[in-house]
Amino acid sequence: MKILETIVTTRNKDGSTHIAPMGIWDEQNQLVLAPFNPSTTLENLRREPYAIINRVDDARIFAGCLSGHKQWPLCKADQLDIDRLEAALSHSEIEVIKIIDDDLRPQCKCKVIHEATHAPFKGFNRAQSAIIELAILVSRLDRLPIKKITSEINYLQIAIDKTAGAHELEAWSWLMDKVEKHLYD
Repeated sequence: MKILETIVTTRNKDGSTHIAPMGIWDEQNQLVLAPFNPSTTLENLRREPYAIINRVDDARIFAGCLSGHKQWPLCKADQLDIDRLEAALSHSEIEVIKIIDDDLRPQCKCKVIHEATHAPFKGFNRAQSAIIELAILVSRLDRLPIKKITSEINYLQIAIDKTAGAHELEAWSWLMDKVEKHLYD
């Protein structure tokens, strides 16, 4: 299974936009989202079965979603009445057609209603990839042993030291603040 790291936007009950990083995959021509239970994304999809899959190349957005830096510029999607990220290189507007319940991670099977490309994807450097990996690690801090967390961070730090620019260093610091609070508070 090839999991693609994306940013999902859904509409909150109050009409505001919820932004969350999420791995998605294609299964028999349906996109599958598997948000943790409980989560705001899952609650929003159960109430209103529509979302936007945003594909971005700014690793700060992944880091920001997990560290409280969630103020990213939004704009209207093309067909759904849900906002997408302005920074999206491309986006897919989706409808949830079936939710397969699970105590930990229900699977939302979705059909694509509309897709659009806004800019080319030129790739991630190693630091950006390390930030996405650290963001995934941060999303699981209460599920992983401390030794695993520190081992992974030590390895990811190599890519940061070699290829990080100002944006990547900013994102790394946001995530490391979360790690340090988890480990030392």
